[in-house]
Amino acid sequence: MFQPNLFDAHHHHHHHLLDMGNHMKDVTPDNELDLIRDIEDFDTKSLPDIMEGTLGDDDQDQDPNQRPNKKKRYCRHTQHQIQEMELFFKECPHPDDKQRKELGRRLSLEPLQIKFWFQNKRTQMKVQTERYENSQLRAENEKLRNDNIRFKETLGNAACPSCGGPAAIGEMSFDEQHLRIENARLREEIDRISGIAAKYVGKPMLTYSNAPMRPLDLGVEGFGPPPPQGLMVNMYGGASGDLLRSISGPTEADKPIIIELAVSAMEELLRMAQAGDPLWIPCSQDENYEILSEEEYLRTFSRGLGPKPAGIKSEASRDSAIVIMNHINLVEILMDVNQWSGVFSGIVSRAITVEILSTGVAGNYNGALQVMTAEFQVPSPLVPTRENYFVRYCKQHGDGSWAIADVSLDSLRSASVLPRCRRRPSGCIIQGLPNGYSKVTWVEHVEVDDRAIHNMYKPLVNSGLAFGARRWVATLERQCERFASAMANSIPPEDIGVITTPEGRKSMLKLAERMVISFCSGVGASTSQTWTTLSGSGEDDVRVMTRKSMDDPGRPPGVVLSAATSFWLPVPPKRVFDFLRDENSRSEWDILSNGGLVQEMAHIANGRDPGNSISLLRVNQNENSSQSNMLILQESCTDSTGSYVIYAPVDIAAMNVVLSGGDPDYVALLPSGFAILPYNGGPEGGGGSLLTVAFQILVDSIPTAKLSLGSVATVNSLIKCTVERIKSAVGGDQNACPSAMP
Repeated sequence: MFQPNLFDAHHHHHHHLLDMGNHMKDVTPDNELDLIRDIEDFDTKSLPDIMEGTLGDDDQDQDPNQRPNKKKRYCRHTQHQIQEMELFFKECPHPDDKQRKELGRRLSLEPLQIKFWFQNKRTQMKVQTERYENSQLRAENEKLRNDNIRFKETLGNAACPSCGGPAAIGEMSFDEQHLRIENARLREEIDRISGIAAKYVGKPMLTYSNAPMRPLDLGVEGFGPPPPQGLMVNMYGGASGDLLRSISGPTEADKPIIIELAVSAMEELLRMAQAGDPLWIPCSQDENYEILSEEEYLRTFSRGLGPKPAGIKSEASRDSAIVIMNHINLVEILMDVNQWSGVFSGIVSRAITVEILSTGVAGNYNGALQVMTAEFQVPSPLVPTRENYFVRYCKQHGDGSWAIADVSLDSLRSASVLPRCRRRPSGCIIQGLPNGYSKVTWVEHVEVDDRAIHNMYKPLVNSGLAFGARRWVATLERQCERFASAMANSIPPEDIGVITTPEGRKSMLKLAERMVISFCSGVGASTSQTWTTLSGSGEDDVRVMTRKSMDDPGRPPGVVLSAATSFWLPVPPKRVFDFLRDENSRSEWDILSNGGLVQEMAHIANGRDPGNSISLLRVNQNENSSQSNMLILQESCTDSTGSYVIYAPVDIAAMNVVLSGGDPDYVALLPSGFAILPYNGGPEGGGGSLLTVAFQILVDSIPTAKLSLGSVATVNSLIKCTVERIKSAVGGDQNACPSAMP
């Protein structure tokens, strides 16, 4: 017979095991090992042996208190008994009473011993299975995580062949669509394994916790992974700005707050995009362009970012247009940091994706959420750039439209870093139309301290044409036309000259695009570059900076001197633009063409306005010049918010390679040019023009050379002389310069 108390002890063990079995479904990797060790202490041999040792013991009358001291005689199951039970277990892991009795009779064991052995065996099998499954899942999770990190790095490090900067996805060697699908599959796998519900914006997000951590450089509390390598969009050489670089990813604690901010920003953007009077006040010149009524805004919307600090003013505008691009491509441009900063290179001087919190669902950007930092500029060293640290959230709406909302995350930084500019909910709604067109409605809403802007540029900034919705929409319209032109598979009739193949045309467009991006990144007051002011009359100071160019096949090696100056001209912007882009008037201002005859060798039309075009110019020098022929690549572009004429001397041999459809990425370019902005912000530009003249000159072909004062003086006089020539050629009364105005 069994002793009741001993039986209870075994019974307790047995329940302990059953409980463990039930709890196995809650096993986490951390406590799993301890649990397994507990269970291994009860292996399939030990329990029945204890049972056996106590069976038939003659100590019923023993004092229970004495029992622990008594040495017990444990005898194991025989090898034969174990083998027989193992065989039976394979056939039937859950024997019933009758089977247990029969097996016990055959093996000379009590039915209860049989019962315990089978219970222990089942528990052991369960532990082994779960341990195996756990390690499999962990290995699979690790593999997917590494794959995903690898894809991220590949995306981040892919160098754009044309500029050495990060590549736009379209230029990559691997198939983008395949990558998208693969990444979506990985995401679904990881979501499944981590038990993440992807229903919401991605509630708890999977983070790459094994990424190296480092403290923030900005004095922000907490830590975060550094930005992905290679995503620094400082494409063209210059010193990289420490401020943008030192931004680190959000902390885990910040992520739920970021999601909430993004969701409420999306709601606000949708309401702002659809509202009419009295929230928006139409501009007299153009009913499409509207200014926000600040009082109405304060009444209508909760202040999610808190009140406006002292010395900060609001700038908010809305604009819309129909553009020649389908909505899917537009969404992709806006959500891919490299394409976005390339298309808007005149406005976005640098941008980084700091962290991707959600990639969206299966192959598209619906639900995508990314933390970004960007620097916005006007093409003049006299207007400080605006930096924003923000989250961008993309969502598809039922009616086939998409919305992309940005909102600043400065509230998550420490109080010691007060931003000069923050974005209230801003962004755009994209509505797909037939025939590959889209309607874009843009809302731009910032709070900014713009007291450092030069007086000459204040009317432009106050009008909203410098940083407002109109500038984004006008740039997008023009760029969409340029894309449509670049997509042509044959040579359109309006193109003329030496371009004979569609491949040659595409190569030339790509080369010109790199030239424009490079010019724009070097002409503003970006924090990544330090301008030194050379003393002038005070109003038209020349600012210079040097960059060392090395190991960049798209730039000549050596010391490059950039020089820029901005000034007012009492002439409408269109007149200045037409004068500067026309090859026939080039000799009137271009000192370097040395009075030679300039001919247009090739012309590519880039949109409806004849001012949007690319030209290849040949300068025939005078007889006695050592250089008989020089080629100049030029792109001119214009819209209602401003115009550019950008050019660079190119090597004839290199240009022949491009014209035959060869790779334009190894053509070394040093772009110079002009940015022309309206002075009064009116569409006619009645108040004259703001002209920025910028030169880049290779002053020494050895990158380590010291800059000589002589070369600075030469460039200074070159730029001053060019300015004088332009002023006298386009005329106008120079004495009424508005820069002296308050």
